[in-house]
Amino acid sequence: MKTQAAASYPLGVSTRGKMLTRVGYAALYTLLIILAVTQLLPLLWLMLFSLKNNQEVFNLPPFALPSQPHWENYMNVWTSGNIGRYFFNSVLVTVISVVLTVLLASFVTFAITRMRWKGSQLVLGLFMVGLMIPVHSTLIPLFSMFLKLHLTDTPLSIILSYVAFNLPTTMMILLGFYYALPREVEEASVMDGCSVNRMFFRIVLPMTTPVMATTSIINMIYNWNEFIFVNTFISSDENKTLTVGVQNFIGQYTTDWGAIGATLMISILPILLVFLIMSDRIVEGIAAGSVKG
Repeated sequence: MKTQAAASYPLGVSTRGKMLTRVGYAALYTLLIILAVTQLLPLLWLMLFSLKNNQEVFNLPPFALPSQPHWENYMNVWTSGNIGRYFFNSVLVTVISVVLTVLLASFVTFAITRMRWKGSQLVLGLFMVGLMIPVHSTLIPLFSMFLKLHLTDTPLSIILSYVAFNLPTTMMILLGFYYALPREVEEASVMDGCSVNRMFFRIVLPMTTPVMATTSIINMIYNWNEFIFVNTFISSDENKTLTVGVQNFIGQYTTDWGAIGATLMISILPILLVFLIMSDRIVEGIAAGSVKG
């Protein structure tokens, strides 16, 4: 044990230095544990909230256990609250939007960073201007345009809005990674007779898998939690998503708070699962883009 402990410190480090290092690590771990608990408290509160009825929500402390867990809140919102339909719409809109956004952003970023053509920097600047446009300033023009195209109250209006607003951010993340790709690989593929399209899909796209995973998750979180576009462009229950469908449990005179909590809990579970499964990919993609860029 003494040999292993001594090997973990560089030669010449005094006993006092080792003690200070241990104290520093202890303080760091304590701070990280406090931050982790603070981050988990809202989830714990929402879980307890979803298992209470209206009387317990208002009469018990926020973190108090319900006298009897009301699991029927989940069953009610899934069977009679139309949550299954809203959940399917959220998945459909999110998946299509993420695939289109990442694929289109990869096309444009490849053309700007790996191909020489006039106006490439101007096109890049026009895309980057999109980062400065606030969402709320576009609601009325977009609604008017979709109304003329008969796209209001359709999933296509939501998908087009998500793709347009997520393209600049996705491209900004991809840019650093594409600039750092070795040109020797592309030159070798061209020497072997590879076309541009085949080189992009067979060589370049697989090389950008880490950063594509990162942008996909970032886009997925934004699209899944988005509210303002759905609330503006969608009016029928058939096409609503989870974030807007939860409003159905809010009435003029009565509100089913337990059902609202169960709906919110159901809505965050997919994001939590994907984030837990692919958290390493997110860190890997961000680190790769930042270091190589």
